[in-house]
Amino acid sequence: MKKTIVLGLGLTAVVLMLAAAIAWPREEHIASASPAAYAATPANIARGAYLARAGDCMACHTARGGPAYAGGRAIDTPFGRLLAPNITPDRDSGIGAWSADDFWRALHNGKSRDGRLLYPAFPYTSYTKVSRADADALYAYMQSIPAQKVASQPHELRFPYNQQIMLAGWRLLYFKPAVYADVAGQNAQWNRGAYLVEGLGHCVACHSSRNPLGASAGGLSGGMIHTLGWYAPSLTSDAEAGLGSWEVPHIVDLLQTGVSPRATVFGPMAEVVQQSLQHLTPPDVTAMAVYLKALPEDKAEPAEMPSGPQLDKVMAQGKELYGTHCIDCHGSDGKGLAPHYPPLDGNRALTMAESVNPIRIVLNGGFAPGTTGNPRPYGMPPFSHALNDYEVAAVVTYLRASWGNKAPPVTPSQVNRYRSVPLD
Repeated sequence: MKKTIVLGLGLTAVVLMLAAAIAWPREEHIASASPAAYAATPANIARGAYLARAGDCMACHTARGGPAYAGGRAIDTPFGRLLAPNITPDRDSGIGAWSADDFWRALHNGKSRDGRLLYPAFPYTSYTKVSRADADALYAYMQSIPAQKVASQPHELRFPYNQQIMLAGWRLLYFKPAVYADVAGQNAQWNRGAYLVEGLGHCVACHSSRNPLGASAGGLSGGMIHTLGWYAPSLTSDAEAGLGSWEVPHIVDLLQTGVSPRATVFGPMAEVVQQSLQHLTPPDVTAMAVYLKALPEDKAEPAEMPSGPQLDKVMAQGKELYGTHCIDCHGSDGKGLAPHYPPLDGNRALTMAESVNPIRIVLNGGFAPGTTGNPRPYGMPPFSHALNDYEVAAVVTYLRASWGNKAPPVTPSQVNRYRSVPLD
């Protein structure tokens, strides 16, 4: 048995090395239009600052309480911990010695200045779609921010995931550099939205499932963000967050303010709205909304609802708890008072097959982002201190199966699983 395992591992290593030999040279270069494209002019810097907002670069490259873009924020993965590097223009510890070509190489090809392969926690699999002109403007902006002498910390990945040869094999399987190309037959607004969603916005990084090697399944079909303990819903399923039936202004409201007559954002998406989307221009957010609304919809099969005395007992307990803790805001009919108190009747955040998000919100509270369009957001208090696992399971089960909602019940063990998951 041991010999078979060793032989299998050896063959795997040989295959990966062959793959690496093929993958390593894969690189695409597109030259700048001219040195003026990345010169430190006010126009280039302003444009780059806007694009950095669109890409939400600060979110990963800034440790909580630390200097902007100086790195240090940890990203936990199933393969170990990655630590975001310093990308300020310090020449020793940041990217001050990088050229515009070096910067383009990182965004487009996922390679550092010295040729080292970058880990795709830096979402170059999406950023590769960014145009050279936008990359140059980003470079001009990143070279203009205050330099911070903060040494980048080494990643803490387990063997063999810390080996460049393994990463080269992964890239052969899952990465091909290519700038976004307009889709024929679609208008300029749709293509602009696709460029932002698929490229700088890197929405697929969260809204997609991942295989055992951490590669995105593609599309925006939803996925569990295991390290955060939240589910990023499908943007194509009419049973999750598919937007095909929404009016475009309501999608714009949700993306830019965090609230709309149809829904409110919570959890990791609240940070995206606050740090990134609210700062985009109305035409850009509208373009994203048009693109998202036009995504092909996956029709969901109706859920099969269980029944029986035990479920009736849970529902009765959930109704009683709802009357004690929830009814004052959300109403006896579950219609709430949008946008301050989101409706529960027909709320797809409640009725998705994956129940983690409503569990997390009941346990830890629900807080919409503070934005220019919603400067004093209403929040829902946490109930983890007031309700035990059985009670949380009962009230969430009641929410998922009342007012026409039809979603399976949740169990106390599911609640317990997420009670101790950190918020960040």
